[in-house]
Amino acid sequence: MSERVPVLKIGDVLLVSIQVELEDQVVLELQDDLAARIVESGATGVIIDITAVEIVDSFVGRMLATTASISRLLDAQTVVVGMRPAVAITLVELGLSLGGVRTALTLEKGLEILARRDDVSPAGR
Repeated sequence: MSERVPVLKIGDVLLVSIQVELEDQVVLELQDDLAARIVESGATGVIIDITAVEIVDSFVGRMLATTASISRLLDAQTVVVGMRPAVAITLVELGLSLGGVRTALTLEKGLEILARRDDVSPAGR
């Protein structure tokens, strides 16, 4: 039996912290779980924390882009945080683009990006 990736709720943001090896079944379960949680919670933002991901291949790159697309279709903006330099270099070398996916170095910066998206008052909050 594969290990599930937890999806935690912080306000109107869902946090996905990837701490397990991303095998096909784990990714499919994550995408299903995340889509269900977005709908059930009304979340408007998703943060995918890949700090623990040391090695990336085309499968992981496609998984991040697909997961972000699913979230976007359900009206939740996605930010990928914690990308290591080696992971970024590998994605570029593989020619993979995370089109439509915002990135931030840290969880805090990712939350700031999502907070700015919601800050529509002219005076700021």
